[in-house]
Amino acid sequence: MSNNRMPALLASFMTWIVLNACQSGKANEGAAQSMPVPELPVLTLDTTTALTSREYAANLEGRENVDVRTQVEGYLEKVFVEEGSFVTAGQPLFKINDRSYQAQLEKDQASLRAMQSAEANAALEVDKMKPLADNKVVSDIQLKTAQTNLQTASANVAQAKAAVAAAQVNMGFTLIKAPVSGYIGRIPKRVGNLVNSSDAAPLTTLSDISKIYAYFSMSENDFIRFSKGAAGSTLQQQLLRMRPVTLVLSNGDDFSENGRIEMVDGQFNRTTAAISLRATFPNPASVLRSGNTGKVRIEQLNAGVVLIPQSATMEMQDKLFVYQLTDSNTVKRQPIVTAGTSKDQFIVVDGVKTGDRIVTAGMETITEGAVIKPAAKK
Repeated sequence: MSNNRMPALLASFMTWIVLNACQSGKANEGAAQSMPVPELPVLTLDTTTALTSREYAANLEGRENVDVRTQVEGYLEKVFVEEGSFVTAGQPLFKINDRSYQAQLEKDQASLRAMQSAEANAALEVDKMKPLADNKVVSDIQLKTAQTNLQTASANVAQAKAAVAAAQVNMGFTLIKAPVSGYIGRIPKRVGNLVNSSDAAPLTTLSDISKIYAYFSMSENDFIRFSKGAAGSTLQQQLLRMRPVTLVLSNGDDFSENGRIEMVDGQFNRTTAAISLRATFPNPASVLRSGNTGKVRIEQLNAGVVLIPQSATMEMQDKLFVYQLTDSNTVKRQPIVTAGTSKDQFIVVDGVKTGDRIVTAGMETITEGAVIKPAAKK
């Protein structure tokens, strides 16, 4: 082949490549144009009335938690109860050896009797001196001296009675009784241990769990919504008219008894910008104990809210998004802000509004900027 023919062959080859590429592009363009526009369900947003709920982490405490301590020093002689047992108010719990307190009581009682005898003698002396002083047989000073002695004797009797009463109180303190009805906690001391009022640990802790208090905190914004959601001119009226609240146990189950919010703290915590509340739950079967944890679920009836199915949302980097449609049916990813749930729907407070359209299914098949066809309503 001569060198003169090479440029012609090369030009022909390049022309073939260009024509081939054009035909391939037209084929791809035709294939793209022939792809059907996806038809997906679309929801036009509107306001409605919905029952929404929010959950708050809570710590549970019994109605009363009483540290049982001794008020006198002595050796623990008897323990009448077992750890975890239920006791009633006034039931004996512990007995401290009382021999030294019994001896002190007997000594004070003997002193009282001696003082009472001295008082009686002083009274007889006054009775004897009075007629003699009236008849000028003895001077008035002698009568006054006798009367002063009687007053001193009476004061000694009163002091002795107080000592006896104190000894009786100390004697009574050696038998420790339950101040309230409830369940006995751990008993760290055993028979033979020396106990006194300055011990760091109590003899036991007694918990009245007939009612359980659930303490939880609410943010400032949540508290504003909470306050607006109940009828009443005062907070106490709002609490009385609120719907009962639910306790969600640590395993996710709902507690069998509903409760009510009965207390709201008087001020916000400046560090956390949160306020403390207390819900009270009946505990007839004593299932709940002090120290349990859970969540308090609060439900509120909200009017004029926008609801979006949870299935129509996507979560990315701790934010929620929906696919919103433009007027040309092009989808765009739109972030939203929620304020609780209503069954399987989110209540939306920002990001979308009434009249907006969102895709409710098939989001995994489309991307931002795609054009879709809203499915006809059935």
